[in-house]
Amino acid sequence: MNTAPDHAKRLAGVLLGTAVGDALGLPAEGLSPQKIAARWEGPWKYRFVAGRGMISDDTEHTAMVAQSLLENPTNAERFQTILAWKFRWWLAGLPAGVGLATARAIFKLWLGVSPSRSGVYSAGNGPAMRSAIIGVFFAEDATRRRQFVEASTRLTHSDPRALIGALAVAEMGAWVCSAQNAASPIPVLKSLSDLPEWQTLVTDMETARGENLSVPAFSARLGLSKGVTGYVFHTVPVAIYAWWRHRGDFRDALEAALNCGGDTDTVGAITAALAGADLGEDAIPDDLIAGIADWPRSPAWLRRVAGKLSRQTTTAQPLGAVPLFWPALPLRNLSFLIVVLIHGFGRLLPRF
Repeated sequence: MNTAPDHAKRLAGVLLGTAVGDALGLPAEGLSPQKIAARWEGPWKYRFVAGRGMISDDTEHTAMVAQSLLENPTNAERFQTILAWKFRWWLAGLPAGVGLATARAIFKLWLGVSPSRSGVYSAGNGPAMRSAIIGVFFAEDATRRRQFVEASTRLTHSDPRALIGALAVAEMGAWVCSAQNAASPIPVLKSLSDLPEWQTLVTDMETARGENLSVPAFSARLGLSKGVTGYVFHTVPVAIYAWWRHRGDFRDALEAALNCGGDTDTVGAITAALAGADLGEDAIPDDLIAGIADWPRSPAWLRRVAGKLSRQTTTAQPLGAVPLFWPALPLRNLSFLIVVLIHGFGRLLPRF
């Protein structure tokens, strides 16, 4: 009989799962399922640089949320202020991938706009990709869970749909930690909002699960046959369905999500974060963790963050962020950008 992972394993599962899904899906970002199948045969593997993977903003944002929780785990407003400064300096490091809405919000922060008013009206998936860690961290505190998800979301996005998507991921992260996790997650998802579009999407998930529909087929049913977009009501339902449809198998859930194409790094990151929360870090294949060649936000560093987060859950006194060698980030980001450009030019070749 399988033993449920402890809270520390779940936290590590979220951080490492996010990194694995992000890094594995990154080279295929923007490609349709048809182009992915034509270009690469066989199971998914790292193809970013020399058979290894690197993380992007999905993992970086999740790590910044985790670090902010370590600096203030009790007050959502103070947490938001801390996270706002991390976003400011993250953008100053010239990351290669920044969502438009997030970039606009951070520029507003640099101009002196309050973190409570810096969000732009966008239904992008930025807040959703960083909210699983909040759900697991506050698995037993529904009030703070919602407060902290709202604080993280409104820092960059003000559209109510962005908040619903972020809450959905956080609530699924908390749900897998609960005693009710053997039931269907549908009632929890339906309770998040009475917005007709959201209710329809949740019903679509429930119907597809009853039909045992494949994840790509579910994505196509949503009108996403050419790839999942960055719209939160596209990304989140596909990611949640992939985790739910293949619950219990980390690799199968992740590959099913990636096979849908489109915004593969974010869909992969959210799917793998939920699978990691559900199954714990030990369920993540060793080769997928070892294949990430990134620094200073390495798998070993993410494990240290998770370990400290676990200790943080036992005390209200902030333990403080895990040190990160930030002087290396600009050079790392430049190297990352060069590889991204090489991939971009490679897509212009006739064989592609």
